[in-house]
Order: sequence, then structure tokens, then C-alpha cells
Amino acid sequence: MVEEKKNLGETSIGMQPNMAGLLSYLLGWITGLIFYLVEKKNKFVRFHAMQSIVVFGGIAVLNIVLLVIPVLGVLLSLLLSLLGIVLWVLLMIKAYQGEFFKLPIAGDIAEKNS
Repeated sequence: MVEEKKNLGETSIGMQPNMAGLLSYLLGWITGLIFYLVEKKNKFVRFHAMQSIVVFGGIAVLNIVLLVIPVLGVLLSLLLSLLGIVLWVLLMIKAYQGEFFKLPIAGDIAEKNS
């Protein structure tokens, strides 16, 4: 069965939108910020870039806070990091497939700001 390519529009950076969406997650909030600032017209790319900023920026901040707490904080930080890896893979796959995959809370923030 041949999968039909979704029309996600054009980007101002000259990339395929699904690749730009995937790359928005590649280095977490850093590449999310880069793509959010560079891409001006494609809602799909801007959505995934903003979701990357919110999700992985939030995880980074929470990890810093948790590492201040002895023992329990370190264990919770490890669990949060594992969750981050799972989300990282899932979100890259969904972006590459051309899906507007919205996580709770972070997806709503991304949608409003994209």
C-alpha cells in the first residue's frame, strides 16, 4: 500500500515541513527555538518547534530543580529523563509522519503560539 504524502504547505526555509518538524525536536528546546525563530510562515513547523521548546525546556528546568533534592530528586530526575527520551522519539516520528500530534498542556501552548 502506498501512503499518500500530506500537503503541509511550503516553508520559508526551503525544507520539507515534515523534516523541519522532525528537526525541531532533534536537540530538544535548542533546535525548537532555532526553527521557531527562522520559520515565519509554516504553521506545522512552528507548532512542532514551539512544542519542542515547551516540552524539552520544561523537562530541563524540572531536572535542574529535582537535582537539588537529595536521593528522591535524583531518582525522579532519572524517571523524567526516561520519559523525555520516549517523548523525544515519539514526537520526532509524529512530526515526520506529518501529524499535528498535540501533547496535553504543551500542545495547547504550542498551538496558541504557532
